[in-house]
Amino acid sequence: MNNPLNDLIKLFYPNLCILCKKPLVQNERQICLNCLCDLPETNYHMNKGNPARALFSGYAQVNEVTAFLLFEKNGITQKLIHALKYKGNKVLAEYLGRTAALELKNYGFYASIETIIPIPLHPKKEKQRGYNQSELIAKGISSIYGCNIENKLLRRVTDTKSQTRKSVYDRHVNVEEVFELTDDTDILYGKHILLVDDVITTGATTSSCIDVLLSVPEIRISIFSLSIAREY
Repeated sequence: MNNPLNDLIKLFYPNLCILCKKPLVQNERQICLNCLCDLPETNYHMNKGNPARALFSGYAQVNEVTAFLLFEKNGITQKLIHALKYKGNKVLAEYLGRTAALELKNYGFYASIETIIPIPLHPKKEKQRGYNQSELIAKGISSIYGCNIENKLLRRVTDTKSQTRKSVYDRHVNVEEVFELTDDTDILYGKHILLVDDVITTGATTSSCIDVLLSVPEIRISIFSLSIAREY
């Protein structure tokens, strides 16, 4: 049954599409259907030799890799990332994670993952922001795959500077030895985990996480990023 008060509120303060700013209709969340259809999806999950996978080809323990959206400066994806990362739109982060997961699961991607690990922020940065966007994306994925999220086993111990203006080499140097595992990682023994991030550029941050996780015996790793830079 419709709530008259809610209908009145929506009349004067309608929910708007985050992209085109048009009012959302029933069953639309955050993004209208037209804009949802226009999202620059990579469809990398349909290509085993996709560019995201190629970034981690040197790791035998890495299984499936994909990124959901192509990221271009001033493009649609940048607007979404900016909203969920800097504008506090936590609902959008979870919604996009769930939307991507529905498509990937229907395709049979990540079929054997058992645990999801969001790439952590440094505690200082997470306190300033109020949340870790990768963890919220992971929650959306978890709601579809039914996997538990482990957000305490991997931690960032160095508050690195922004990667935005750094070269490929400098990006890798900037994230060396910035992650560590806690003493509770026995639960990851032999597990297939999914690492989750919001943006992949060179893959340096993700690679740094992988290097640490490889200390866990018989671990298998798959990777999901909500977006990836166009050049990759």
